[in-house]
Amino acid sequence: MYPLFRAGVLAACLALAFPAAAQADRLVPHSEFYFDSDAGTIAPIIAQPGSGDAVVDRLARAVSRNPRDVRATAQLARVAMDGGRPGLGRELYDRALGQVSSRDSLARPLRWNYGWDLYRSGDAAGALQQWRELLGGRAVTASWMPPTFALVMWTLGRQEEAVAWYAAAVRSEPARWGSADGHAALLPDWTPAELELLGQVQQAWQENPPAWP
Repeated sequence: MYPLFRAGVLAACLALAFPAAAQADRLVPHSEFYFDSDAGTIAPIIAQPGSGDAVVDRLARAVSRNPRDVRATAQLARVAMDGGRPGLGRELYDRALGQVSSRDSLARPLRWNYGWDLYRSGDAAGALQQWRELLGGRAVTASWMPPTFALVMWTLGRQEEAVAWYAAAVRSEPARWGSADGHAALLPDWTPAELELLGQVQQAWQENPPAWP
């Protein structure tokens, strides 16, 4: 019994010693409503239209000629991630991010797209890290935030935070988010698996909607 008791005491001491760190890691809505379109953030990054080997070749040549071609690098990163080469995709995305300042018009869409490619490669924690960077300590109230953070929090097993974010979506646009029926139309770029997970969040919200604030 003594080792169990000692372990319990140690756990309690750690919880008391680091409450601020645990609290800082939480991410919940800071605003009641999220209406801003933030269109510049959620835009795709396309240097070469189309798909297939010919486009990949053109992108590779563009990056080879000009390693600072951020658009071509980012698009090539997405191709790599989609093609099952996450290591190369991360390397290319990190290179692109290293070439832009926070005030560059490509900085925010880079992180947005990088986050989605990380999420779809199985790295939900990495995706959350990229999306959190988009907040930048400012009072951002973009409409992409509630469903996106609800999805990633649910994936990470952080159900309370996921439901809090879904509740923000419903407060903002109750006619659109009150039911899961319209998810596919609202989120046409999401995969069926992602829509299914968001449906689970919606159901959890419906069963026990949190109060605001």
